Amino acid sequence: MEVQIFGVNNNNDVRKAQRFFKERRARVHFMDFKQRAPSKGELRRFFQKFGEEQLINRTSKRFKSLGLQTAYYGDDRWLEIACEDPLILRMPLVRKGNDLTVGPAEATWKQWVAE
Repeated sequence: MEVQIFGVNNNNDVRKAQRFFKERRARVHFMDFKQRAPSKGELRRFFQKFGEEQLINRTSKRFKSLGLQTAYYGDDRWLEIACEDPLILRMPLVRKGNDLTVGPAEATWKQWVAE
């Protein structure tokens, strides 16, 4: 089994996801947002499945420092903002093939491992 995890290393939920999959001997490909921003195509999959309400972390420090609290944009504009500054996203973003999760989703991850 191979999974791809998007996030930053200093996020507790990202570290939990990495540990979860490593303990189950899954191959983990980690994409650190601080080293490289995600591609627009990759993020588009998450936006199409979850929408901005579930993807954008409105309580993050970065979201508040950008002054986006009163912003009301469509998914396309949020996608552009997230590509430029992925630290406003809820983490971790996890992908296994065509399956996607946002945030800590251990129940779904356990289903993936059982398959």
